[in-house]
Amino acid sequence: MRIKRTTPRSGITRRTRLIAVSSGLVAAAAIAIPSANAAPTPATFTAAELGSASGAVLKADVPGTAWAVDSKSGRVLLTVDSTVSQAEIAKIKEQAGDKAGALTIKRTPGTFNKLIQGGDAIYSNSGRCSLGFNVRSSSGTQYFLTAGHCTDGAGTWYSNSGRTSVIGSTAGSSFPGNDYGIVRYSGSVSRPGTANGVDITRAATPSVGTTVLRDGSTTGTHSGRVTALNATVNYGGGDVVGGLIQTTVCAEPGDSGGSLYGSNGTAYGLTSGGSGNCSSGGTTFFQPVTEALNAYGVSVY
Repeated sequence: MRIKRTTPRSGITRRTRLIAVSSGLVAAAAIAIPSANAAPTPATFTAAELGSASGAVLKADVPGTAWAVDSKSGRVLLTVDSTVSQAEIAKIKEQAGDKAGALTIKRTPGTFNKLIQGGDAIYSNSGRCSLGFNVRSSSGTQYFLTAGHCTDGAGTWYSNSGRTSVIGSTAGSSFPGNDYGIVRYSGSVSRPGTANGVDITRAATPSVGTTVLRDGSTTGTHSGRVTALNATVNYGGGDVVGGLIQTTVCAEPGDSGGSLYGSNGTAYGLTSGGSGNCSSGGTTFFQPVTEALNAYGVSVY
């Protein structure tokens, strides 16, 4: 999958309490002195400070970074791919200033890319992507959703690599910032409301920890779990996408636009990009499908 034409949108929102105990005695007061080996108490950061740290990562503008506020740890989880140097990490910390302590930094294998390439599945003149979900308007007009970096600049879509069987044309596209697009069907191709045989009946935003499935034209179906919400990814070249779902599901080029869903038939997202592959694993990001549905006034079926 290509991940620019075929991910963020903005810094995004991803401490322990210091307990002071004082004991008053009738005749004397005792002061407990921590042992020299006691671990320091982690700082506590407010929501505003976490927002400031997130904004600092965005301002540092380092490609290959993704970040989100982790409500459980009270930190901003900053994921960096293999292209990010120690000097660039230092640049981010410098930008964060006294809020740098709010960053928890994790390195992930591979490189963050938008996942599109020439090959198989749904094709435009710029490459191959994957169909996300079939949807329809209140009037019954049928469309399908895919990634915005796939529809960005693309007109006609085909069902074959030879680009002779037209299935529709791009009716809307939002990238960067967001990463969703919609294609209106015009061909006679079958349009089932399923994802790999699972009947898609509703759409929602998953919770952190939710087990999810992803379908893509390159690697088929794989599972993983949600690790963060409202993540922002900097793919480089000004392509920053925010508000994404971050997961451990693997993906590879050509999987862009593919569906993220639950085994219970709930649509969650559209594949934006990530790092790694389906042999070694990696980190992947998805555009929440509910945002695309609301933007275009359509629904899954």
